[in-house]
Amino acid sequence: MRRSFLVIRQDRIGDCVLATSLPRALKARWPGCRVTMLTRSATAPLFRHNPHVDAVWTDDWDDPARRDSFWTLVRRLRRGRFTHALMLLPKARYNYATFCAGIPVRVGHGIILFHALTLVRPVMTRKFRKGRHEADYALDLARAVGARTTDATPELYLSAKEKAPVQRRREAWSAGPPARRIVGLHTTSGGSAPNWPPEVWAELAARLAARPELAVVLTDPEPPPELLAVPGAVHAGRPADLREGMVNFAALDVLVSASTGPMHICGALGVPTVSLFCPLPSCEPALWGPLGNRAETVLPRPEYCRDRCPGDPHVCTYAGGSGVDPARVEERVLAAVQSSGSS
Repeated sequence: MRRSFLVIRQDRIGDCVLATSLPRALKARWPGCRVTMLTRSATAPLFRHNPHVDAVWTDDWDDPARRDSFWTLVRRLRRGRFTHALMLLPKARYNYATFCAGIPVRVGHGIILFHALTLVRPVMTRKFRKGRHEADYALDLARAVGARTTDATPELYLSAKEKAPVQRRREAWSAGPPARRIVGLHTTSGGSAPNWPPEVWAELAARLAARPELAVVLTDPEPPPELLAVPGAVHAGRPADLREGMVNFAALDVLVSASTGPMHICGALGVPTVSLFCPLPSCEPALWGPLGNRAETVLPRPEYCRDRCPGDPHVCTYAGGSGVDPARVEERVLAAVQSSGSS
């Protein structure tokens, strides 16, 4: 019987990027299998043009206006005739839907009551074990059904039609003289990670824009006013959709950001990154750093975290002598630009 896999990834952009190694692993083990991704509408474009993905379905579990009713979802899954369901994020909705749809093999992380009630095959991972990456934890589900791989490198694909505007944007943004290296700044994070306030990002933008060899491009859909006021900083514009945002990122020589989705997009596209990070075990670069690119991470001084850590990485702004400052990040950017220029 031909294997047909349903891979359910109902998370944010970064989580979905780090799951792109699963379809590749499944196709490598069973070249004739079918792989369907079930994700949210906002992240579905990440899987477009992926040669290892046969179909992308959407279901916005957190938006009643954009999700199927439970039994409509069940009927949809039944029509898919899936043999396996890999559920990367434990959610009761998809646990019970895959069970009611009669999918024979269902796999999920950990032992959870609704998994146990429906006989989901548990994958016991030692979460936050030192040295393991989130992308590798995701691959554990593919390994649980027989895939054989150690390569957790994510991958995103641009179509031939999308590659043309990448080159046009590079030419427009880097125009000199002399021709300049393009540094993207993505200054917002949606509160998902430690981040600078806008005025600190504006200081970095001003430092970089003052260098004649660099072009500074703001990649946020709506940059804070402090960034728009920096002389020489160019706004890439509000992308029409996530795919257009990917085109913007692909045109960069390096991206500077907090630990957030655009960082992972650039990693999967092979664009170098300089990223602000937190050393807590649940946030550290070894677990959440970008993969597939040249990556520089900037961490606060140990004594800062010891004495001034707010306890919640989502509210940390690196204020008060953390060592994560514009001068230090500028040094990392210059090193990253030089490395990418010599490669």
